[in-house]
Amino acid sequence: MASPRSKYSSHHHLFPLSSFFLLFTSLFLLAGHTTARDSSSVVRDYILLSCGASGVQQDEQDDTLSATAATQDPSVSQVPYMTARISPSSFTYSFPVSPGRKFVRLYFYPANYSAYFAGDSRFAVTANPGNFTLQSNFSASQTAQALKLASIAREFSVNVPSGSLNLTFTPTAGVPNAYAFVNGIEIVSMPDLFGSKLLAIVGTSTTYTVDESTALQTMYRLNVGGNAISPVEDIDLFRSWIDDSFYIFSAATGVTYAQDTNVTIRYTKVPQYAAPNNVYGTARSMGPNPNINLAYNLTWLFSVDPGFLYLVRMHFCEIQYPFTDMNQRVFSIYLNNQTAQQDVDVISSSGGIGIPVYKDYIVIVTGGTDQQDFWVALHPYQATKPMYYDAILNGLEIFKLSSTGGNLAGPNPIPPPEPTPDPTKVVSARGQSSIGKSAVLAGAVGGVAAAIFLV
Repeated sequence: MASPRSKYSSHHHLFPLSSFFLLFTSLFLLAGHTTARDSSSVVRDYILLSCGASGVQQDEQDDTLSATAATQDPSVSQVPYMTARISPSSFTYSFPVSPGRKFVRLYFYPANYSAYFAGDSRFAVTANPGNFTLQSNFSASQTAQALKLASIAREFSVNVPSGSLNLTFTPTAGVPNAYAFVNGIEIVSMPDLFGSKLLAIVGTSTTYTVDESTALQTMYRLNVGGNAISPVEDIDLFRSWIDDSFYIFSAATGVTYAQDTNVTIRYTKVPQYAAPNNVYGTARSMGPNPNINLAYNLTWLFSVDPGFLYLVRMHFCEIQYPFTDMNQRVFSIYLNNQTAQQDVDVISSSGGIGIPVYKDYIVIVTGGTDQQDFWVALHPYQATKPMYYDAILNGLEIFKLSSTGGNLAGPNPIPPPEPTPDPTKVVSARGQSSIGKSAVLAGAVGGVAAAIFLV
């Protein structure tokens, strides 16, 4: 392990290359680091590992193969995606870390490596202490095909009581030619974002507490109404926030806008690390026409794994005049076709314009073995006769919660069927039929991205 410096005074050593993981093929530990913005947020551990890479500080694992991908997709970077740690048997990484919650980010590029073929990889990933199953029978190749991406990443939050964090990769038993692999690992200390508070499960009289025994997987993290935010712009926790427009359902997308020039974001109700300024400084609302707004829901649609509880965190901040008083904009929240809250008034919750707040809800997703649709919808609330029939949202996070026994593993998503050519649209050239093929350009992984150190 390399530790270039024992303490940094700012994050200016980081540079925003969304697909890069490390500039050098080394393991870095950032210890005793305090952010410039908020001394209450202390990043004790920041570990970046380019797996399978060679260099001064090598990633060494017994009985494993360090391999280079046979091909490089245009959407993936050299580091960490072009090298991997591969094995047909179980292998473990052990990271010495300080006590507390950690973001664990795993990076995968399902390509052919030496004699190992992309489609053969099937494996589980477990984290200890805690005995959490992060992935089970995981196929990076099938997942990438389903998402139409060349590379994929997964972000988890696990609590480490003390000592070290062990990540074990185990090929699936009984699957011919199965092997495990990983391209990159990132570990970041995080504050207690979830608060260990009682939360009502939507649609029931039952409550749930996200405590130290709960592991979470980040399913979605959206900057609603604004552009994507890279990890280097989220200077506390290096999170990626994705543009929400990819998930808006139907043609009724509402309107997007930024904060008024004379509005300042003031973190008096939530900690500054809850979300970056850019999240609270942009928003999506339904629009100025009350008749249109009353006729539809502002809706987002997601795919999630069945059989789990989900924590939905919704970020709010009124950032434009004239929304300065209570009962000007009141709306209902519906999660998975159930009423989560009838009368949300952002000014009533925050106390004023420019003051961020967030609201947490627990939702059950049941049924089936394949991924399910998950709906998030907003609609104006009329009972209090607000001044404007409208709704607003600034940011959205959806976390899957570990089930009994610490399981977070869901099914591999099913790739869509190959399109069947329409014979009426076949173009003939010189007496021969030819069918054009559209190239699918894989984008960056949603939910997380990487950062690099410049030494």
